[in-house]
Amino acid sequence: MTGAAAPLDVDIAIVGAGFAGIGMATRLARRATESFVVIERADGVGGTWRDNTYPGIACDIPAHLYSFSFRPPTDWATLYPRGADIRRYLQQTVDDEGLTPHIRLGCALRDARWDEEAARWELETGSGRIRAGVLVMAVGRLSEPHVPDIDGLESFSGAVVHTAEWRDDLLTGGERIGVVGTGASAVQVVPHLAEIADELVVFSRTPPYVVPREDRRFSDAERAELRLPENANALRERLLLDADKAFRQRLGLRPDIDAIRDRARGHLHAQVDTPVLREMLTPDYEIGCKRILLSDDFYPTLTRPDVVFEPSALESVIESKARATSGRTYDLDVLVMATGFETTRPPAATRVRGRGGRALSEHWSDGMVSYASTTVSGFPNMFVLDGPNAALGHNSAIYMIETQLDYVLGALDFMAHNGTRSLEVTAQAEEAYTREIDERSASTVWLTGCDSWYVDPGSGRLTLLWPGTALSFRDRNGTFEPQPYLIEPQPDLPESRPADDGGTFP
Repeated sequence: MTGAAAPLDVDIAIVGAGFAGIGMATRLARRATESFVVIERADGVGGTWRDNTYPGIACDIPAHLYSFSFRPPTDWATLYPRGADIRRYLQQTVDDEGLTPHIRLGCALRDARWDEEAARWELETGSGRIRAGVLVMAVGRLSEPHVPDIDGLESFSGAVVHTAEWRDDLLTGGERIGVVGTGASAVQVVPHLAEIADELVVFSRTPPYVVPREDRRFSDAERAELRLPENANALRERLLLDADKAFRQRLGLRPDIDAIRDRARGHLHAQVDTPVLREMLTPDYEIGCKRILLSDDFYPTLTRPDVVFEPSALESVIESKARATSGRTYDLDVLVMATGFETTRPPAATRVRGRGGRALSEHWSDGMVSYASTTVSGFPNMFVLDGPNAALGHNSAIYMIETQLDYVLGALDFMAHNGTRSLEVTAQAEEAYTREIDERSASTVWLTGCDSWYVDPGSGRLTLLWPGTALSFRDRNGTFEPQPYLIEPQPDLPESRPADDGGTFP
């Protein structure tokens, strides 16, 4: 009889193999100073871009901005990258950077606990135990599909699928299809479903603001020019600065917010002639409070005779009959749930326990909090990527992730240079940062314009977005500073001493 297998012992354990996890792994592999492992519950890398394969899946950030600055420019074919192109890009990164030996696929995180005595993280996974000095949570915000509570949904006689769990064999043509939701996924998938459906019904609780997408293919000459790093980097910088200008809209400043509102309304009027439908598609909340969507074919699709726009939510289902809150009913064969993700209360937080065995989900019971959008009080040697207040509603998530990678690497360098056993942000620093976020958020459209998935439903706080520009996030959170941290040295080093601001230093 043999005992349990010995745990894998590494310096750093990364949970998730999407953009954040692969980016972290790439930077670590290039330094070659720490041992690390990436665990991924799925059978491939790519995160959101692995899971979402529905017809029309694409990014609404230009390709040269939605990619790593530290990777050679890819030969993107279009201004906005398709989902399959992004997944290939991430797989190519894994191949080129030699990351495959570090990645464990089909390896779900079951439990992660901080061992105070050993000052290490103990992970239980689907492929065995892992011990790590540092834990990097890179599970993202778009990894757990959200399905609203719809009465009788389990009785539906047809197929029900979330856009993040698409099956290529789902449709053969001629089905009566209902799409629930009119967010970013819906505006992409609806035009494609309309081409094969016998009838398409779109259930909309709140209509979105939509502006022209204006995607295009790059010419051969442009592609050759943009394969040169200096040209790709210049374009990336220009796109970044142009996108950041849109933050003035989120502050409700004029004439910026009036200009984007007029653009969206002009797009609606240009593409929808019918006054009744146009009225149903006109939002009654401030623009920018929910994500502004990009599409050139969503509105025209809704004007088709075989497409019905239902201006209310799906309320209940009885076998094949779907009933909207308006009272109207529709006979359907397929329900497509374009209903987003569990964003403000990430399920993975229930599986992570810090000091005293306290669950991260308990620490976040009133909404996600952090320091520098990356570290959490009570969870030593842990970093969260693309988590609390680390996203943007107007610019590239990849730029934000890269800022966090710089912060984490700075912390790792500090720990190595100073012989640090554990590093934990103080509760006071976390509270001060949370107040700063709340103050910066108060006047934005996210807290004054409507209810959205950016806002925690319990606390009413803005917990997903950084209430500023991408550049201001880097200025605030791009460089690790030890002052807000409790620092425990290795046992053979001198005892730590209190710092003036409540932290401790060797």
